[in-house]
Amino acid sequence: MTSASAAENCLGWAARDPSGFLSPYKFSRRAVGSDDVLLDIAFCGICFADIVWTRNKLGHSKYPLVPGHEIVGTVRDVGTNVKHFKVGDHVGVGTYVNSCRECEYCNDGLEVHCSKGAVYTFDGIDVDGTVTKGGYSSYIVVHERYCFRIPENYPLASAAPLLCAGVTVYTPMMRHNMNQPGKSLGVIGLGGLGHLAVKFGKAFGLNVTVFSTSISKREEALKLLGADNFVVSSDEQQMMALGKSFDFMINTASGDIPFDPYLSLLKTAGILVLVGFPTEVKFTPGNLVLGMKSIVGSVTGGTKQIQEMLDFCASNKIYPEIEIVPIQYANEALERLIKKDVKYRFVIDVGKSLK
Repeated sequence: MTSASAAENCLGWAARDPSGFLSPYKFSRRAVGSDDVLLDIAFCGICFADIVWTRNKLGHSKYPLVPGHEIVGTVRDVGTNVKHFKVGDHVGVGTYVNSCRECEYCNDGLEVHCSKGAVYTFDGIDVDGTVTKGGYSSYIVVHERYCFRIPENYPLASAAPLLCAGVTVYTPMMRHNMNQPGKSLGVIGLGGLGHLAVKFGKAFGLNVTVFSTSISKREEALKLLGADNFVVSSDEQQMMALGKSFDFMINTASGDIPFDPYLSLLKTAGILVLVGFPTEVKFTPGNLVLGMKSIVGSVTGGTKQIQEMLDFCASNKIYPEIEIVPIQYANEALERLIKKDVKYRFVIDVGKSLK
């Protein structure tokens, strides 16, 4: 373990106030502990969470705030007790960097649901009492438990969005058995999460239908992403024609939508998974009760699921659709993300542009 790694300055981009405007920022990372991995960051995906936190939408952002929790890079240093990684390995870090490691959820590999609260990759409180800072930076120090091996044959830039967007849709699909070939899946919303839900659905052998308010997404849904069907969700005739025809649906949209029309599309015992964050969920209880249907929620995933998902993507050649940008474009990228002007995930080339 090199002593220099603890002392050197880390270069990042940070927001200083709720305007969310990002600009260069130098800070120090904690020293590499015996169980830690230090990785030089090559790429970092841009998630809507970056907007929520940099602009203090939840009211508890701690400035200066360095966002980014879809992190991939190369190991530069490891602690003396680290067993699973060595210098030169390709490694990813997702939405959290610590947990209590003692509760029932941690013991079950579901650390994101830690009873004492998982420590988020940015704007959380680290083991040394400092505020965690994310992947819009040159390097990061993380306990090896919360690092994930990126398969050698998988491109690093493509791996970044998998650490949040990918696992957010993969986890509930696996948990609720949405990997049964021949079953039908409806994907509501076609953004960063939705397009990966389509790719996973097709890899699982499902019949996949995309629901969107925008007819302009039809061509890409069918041709680029391989969906079997595309429905304009505001078209009542199209919706009614599909009544009771889906085994599963996954809502990746965060806008407020009427849920009754989608519940009517589920077969008996069908499942609607919510991974987006609308301001409210309204539905008629009878539409849930009479068909023995379920609405369930899900966020990211535990460490076992994340590694499993990365390996699955490598084995099945599942690659997110990405637009690679330099760190200097981060503010514009966040504005475009708000306008939904991205197909389908921005990834910052940290290694080449952050100097």
